[in-house]
Amino acid sequence: MSSSYTPHNKKAPLVGKKYLIPFILITSLFALWGFANDITNPMVAAFQTVMELSATKASLIQFAFYGGYATMALPAAFFIRRYSYKKGILLGLALYALGAFMFIPAANREEFSFFCISLYVLTFGLAFLETTANPFILSLGSKETSTRRLNLAQAFNPLGSLCGMGVASLIVLPNLLSDTRNASGEIIFQSLSAAEKAEIRVHDLVVIRDPYVAIGVIVVAMLVLIALVKMPNVHGQSKGEKSSVSLKHLFHNKEYREGVVTQMFYVAAQIMTWTFIIQYADNLGISKATAQNYNIIAMALFLCFRFTGTMLMRYIRPIKMLACFAVMASLCTIGAIFIVGYAGLICLVAVSAFMSIMFPSIYGIALENVDAEDTSLGAAFLVMAIVGGALMPPLQGMIIDCGTIGFLPAVNVSFALPLLCFIVIAIYGCRCIRRYNK
Repeated sequence: MSSSYTPHNKKAPLVGKKYLIPFILITSLFALWGFANDITNPMVAAFQTVMELSATKASLIQFAFYGGYATMALPAAFFIRRYSYKKGILLGLALYALGAFMFIPAANREEFSFFCISLYVLTFGLAFLETTANPFILSLGSKETSTRRLNLAQAFNPLGSLCGMGVASLIVLPNLLSDTRNASGEIIFQSLSAAEKAEIRVHDLVVIRDPYVAIGVIVVAMLVLIALVKMPNVHGQSKGEKSSVSLKHLFHNKEYREGVVTQMFYVAAQIMTWTFIIQYADNLGISKATAQNYNIIAMALFLCFRFTGTMLMRYIRPIKMLACFAVMASLCTIGAIFIVGYAGLICLVAVSAFMSIMFPSIYGIALENVDAEDTSLGAAFLVMAIVGGALMPPLQGMIIDCGTIGFLPAVNVSFALPLLCFIVIAIYGCRCIRRYNK
């Protein structure tokens, strides 16, 4: 890696004054998609009960959600290259709002597939926002502070995530009648008559619907605000470079090429960890609403370590922190696999602390030596790597459906998949360190 990749020059401002307002507005978008991500994760468990689905089928929620990223990231990049970052953001917000409002007919029809389609459309918007916002933030200032700047902006993503988790924990999950339990902790929904189930299903789907409709209204308001604000014409929006030339440049860039693969494994690990923490706790006899509190604690750790990690990057290179955090996440995941009980759950919660800096660090490292003209396409493939969140959760759901594997609960064994992902991330960090040292 080039010698410009160093965080130790303290003279360069993180964000210049002329970019401050755009930086604040674009950073707020990170919270918006954080909300969507983390109100959706506990919905897998909610749909599993109210729609009477297997863990495998319920995890198709994540397949639809993150599949939307894979579908739309590349078209978003071409759109940005032809038009501008601002127009890409506005279109992304419009698609986000459309997908959220589609929850109204989905709840009325009471079809699981309709909810999946709604989330699929919603993430078309998120793909536009992430393909646009991440490289836009990188370009709003000095290149040597770009990874720190992106970590700072990404630190507001878990704030939105905490809001999403809070809504799920305080509004959605406690009000789901389908999760009512008897004195022994067993869910009574399965023992009810068809008529009673139908009545409860109508109620619960409305409870699930309303937060998405509310965020849709907020997204529309944000769309109007950004439409009225002038955005700088920063580098990375070049229309002169042919896409085929950009693709060739990207393919021959080792840090970038390996970064895309690593990002796919990271997103898979994050989504599996946060989605199935509820099933992990459920195996210990903890209700969904209470289990979601552990998810909130995990996200609080994630947020605290994100800000701490961003500050430490003034003194420690992001590649070294990435490798170290990946090793620690691996150790915590091993504890979650082999320790059956509350101690294992605590290990699983602790994983989030070490995931904190991974996404923006991989993103920044991968794009560090990418030419400005190739940035939009480079960002698109890094966003497409989010498809990892669509591919692996169904596989983890299949493992969980096994019940018991050997002497361990299947839900514990299923976290071998996130462990594999963290090992890949550690290898990427170490390879980047070795290249840098050379």
